[in-house]
Amino acid sequence: MINRAPIELIINADDYSYYPCVSEGILEAAKSGAITATGILANSPDLTTQLEWLKSFENLDLGVHLNLTSRHPLTAPITDKLSAWDGCFPSTYIMSCLLLTKKITLQDIRLEWSAQIEACQGHKLVFLNSHEHIHMLPLLFPLTLELAHAYNIPNVRLTQADWVSPFNHSTLIRNTLIQSMYAFNQSRIKQVTPLFLGLSRSGKLDYDYLTRIFRRLKPEYRYELMCHPGHLDPTQISDPKLLCYHDWTSELELLQNPNVHDLYQQFNIRLSRY
Repeated sequence: MINRAPIELIINADDYSYYPCVSEGILEAAKSGAITATGILANSPDLTTQLEWLKSFENLDLGVHLNLTSRHPLTAPITDKLSAWDGCFPSTYIMSCLLLTKKITLQDIRLEWSAQIEACQGHKLVFLNSHEHIHMLPLLFPLTLELAHAYNIPNVRLTQADWVSPFNHSTLIRNTLIQSMYAFNQSRIKQVTPLFLGLSRSGKLDYDYLTRIFRRLKPEYRYELMCHPGHLDPTQISDPKLLCYHDWTSELELLQNPNVHDLYQQFNIRLSRY
């Protein structure tokens, strides 16, 4: 009998430092071995404290979850240009429009993302990705690669569509846009990147979805599963849009569930780091 090589799977938790309760859940998942990486939102108001929490997690890969769509920027030039939104980042759609109309420049973004990366420089950083995948915009992806090279960060997420039913009008539009950006950006990245999983259940992973996608995995590839584990503290998180989109507690419970670990064995999956 020929032993197949295991499928390498990175379990990457987005949004570390989004809220303390989310970070606490991510660290619980890391401690139990349920995740292997997490991306840091560097414009968190209490970033310093939450970076301290990471110091005892040497086996957890860290990266920067570059942000242009939530909370206050770290740099003055872009903050000044967002006065109509009280100096906060607006929605992904509005930020994209501001970029395309050059009301926000690439230099503004370069300064802001450099500041976000530098805010996390006390830790070894091995990847870049972004909040709401905004780095995949063809205008921003080359800048992301430039910053990865400048800061000696070896990996950049290449988000791709996830064609898992059920589909609705909004998911079809999102998948089409993401896959178009993936096709455009793929030729710009030189190294082989892990194939991306999790877009269609972003914020609400479930057991059925994992079973369906794990069946498709092939041993000759490496994969990255995006996830959003955490704890929910209503005193910290009250935004109804976030509460509708995310089920942090259920994802944490799912990733720690023995049945999911049975799936890893069934499909010959080995949890991996970058």
